[in-house]
Amino acid sequence: MSNEIPKTQQAVQLTGPDELILNKEKQMHLPGPYQVLGKVEAVGLCFSDLKLLKQFSEHGRKGHIQSGIDTSILDEIPSYAPGDKPTVPGHETVLRVCAIGDKTKDITIGNRYLVQTDYRWLPNIISNASFGYNFEGGLQQYVLLDQRVITSPDGESLLIPASEELSASAVALVEPWACVEHSYVAKERTSLKDGGKMLVVAGTNIDEKLFLAFLGRYGKPSEITVISKTEILTSIGIDLVSKNDISELEDDSYDDVIYYGCDGQTAEKLFPKIGSKGLINFVLSGDKFEADVMAQVGRAHYGGIRIVGTTTNDPADSMQYIPSSGEIRKGDKINVIGAGGPMGTMHVIRNICHGVEDVTVYGGDLDNERLTGLTEMVAPLAKKNNVTYQSYNPKEKTPDVKFDYTALMAPVPQLVTQAILDSAEGAILNIFAGIPASVNGKMDLNVYIEKHLYMIGTSGSVLSDMKSVLAKVEARKLDTDLSVSAITGLDGAVDGIRAVENHLIPGKIIVYPSVQNLGLTKLEELKEKLPQVASNLAGKFWTKQAEDKLLA
Repeated sequence: MSNEIPKTQQAVQLTGPDELILNKEKQMHLPGPYQVLGKVEAVGLCFSDLKLLKQFSEHGRKGHIQSGIDTSILDEIPSYAPGDKPTVPGHETVLRVCAIGDKTKDITIGNRYLVQTDYRWLPNIISNASFGYNFEGGLQQYVLLDQRVITSPDGESLLIPASEELSASAVALVEPWACVEHSYVAKERTSLKDGGKMLVVAGTNIDEKLFLAFLGRYGKPSEITVISKTEILTSIGIDLVSKNDISELEDDSYDDVIYYGCDGQTAEKLFPKIGSKGLINFVLSGDKFEADVMAQVGRAHYGGIRIVGTTTNDPADSMQYIPSSGEIRKGDKINVIGAGGPMGTMHVIRNICHGVEDVTVYGGDLDNERLTGLTEMVAPLAKKNNVTYQSYNPKEKTPDVKFDYTALMAPVPQLVTQAILDSAEGAILNIFAGIPASVNGKMDLNVYIEKHLYMIGTSGSVLSDMKSVLAKVEARKLDTDLSVSAITGLDGAVDGIRAVENHLIPGKIIVYPSVQNLGLTKLEELKEKLPQVASNLAGKFWTKQAEDKLLA
């Protein structure tokens, strides 16, 4: 153990809904046998921190762990903070290990690590455990981790070794960039869930021969629940459960929902019945919905539900339009809505630099100042990568083009409604913004189905995404520091969170817990406040040299 570890530390704590404090004498805990104490080098502030700020104990990731670990182990971890316990936010974190327990393995004192935050094998009632939520995060000078928590079931550590040649900010920002990457590369389910539960609702006649061929081609469920006024599906060799009405069904219960019909009220009643990562398939059989349908658009992001449909009477026709992933494609015209914000900037840069041929990237934002800053940043990248880039303000003018790919950064259901109308045939709609799962939005399902559109959404990232993005940064193929707009010590971290809340700073805010008496400072203010740091910027952009000068 190091003798330099203090008895108390400074930390930003969330003590209740919308209750943030800077605790300058938070108790320190030395690591137990299986634990790791890290000195936090840098933390990025994230819009997701605001959801925890507002919801506190009601947030899906703040709940008590239900399984996946012996609960007696949790009692040994002072940094485990579920429910109403005060927690420390901050999940975009890089740390340097300063002490370890005698039973830890493969962790080296003095080494730098990027923290993967998502403990998907430790479920709570709604979601899963996570660093910066029901485990204390990085907005403190030191953070305690337990190796029994941060090791996946297949033995991989969620502490990822990081290069010393990078700035701490560049490493910390791998986490949000990994979330962006995950939204493109996550695999989509292109078949029925084999052995899953299916619901078939027949408002029109079903061609049983086509339905049998559909099952033969795309997989068989273990059970099918049927709501129909006519006798159907009599010879498929699968257990059938007959129900009279949708109201008899439990919510979140079905992996695949097939609806033969076009009644809007029926469609709206079916959305709650789809389980997590479930698929609903609308079979219109030549008919149309009479009006827009209120759909659970928020669950595309948080619940992973997917929507397909066909104008024919064959449900198999819908399945062929499901892409293998949400990746951009050759020749795509890509629309990033909310491009001037921190996450929108990442989407724009990612798609310009990804190496897909003949793409055009459009960056839309309501703030001309943010658009100007974005263009200054990405125009050289677009030229270097031979990609056409165009910014626009939808209040002034919208590009006269149908988009092949839309990435939505603003959690506004009406923007989903409009994106459907603005899409080209076969377009992908990436609902990256966290529209709450409980929020519905209108969908023109006729247009959605006729154009063969596909709406995706993901939350967080997985370890492979983090490693992939970190490798790009270390190979100098991606500069995550381009995202940085402001810096602060813990003294200004609460102000930083409020700045994120009120959209006051377009890019990312980096917190350096070791830096004393530094309030929230935009990069353009450094020339006046910290001229020696400012002299090491690359034009307007943050660099390792500027960070070194700050820390010195």
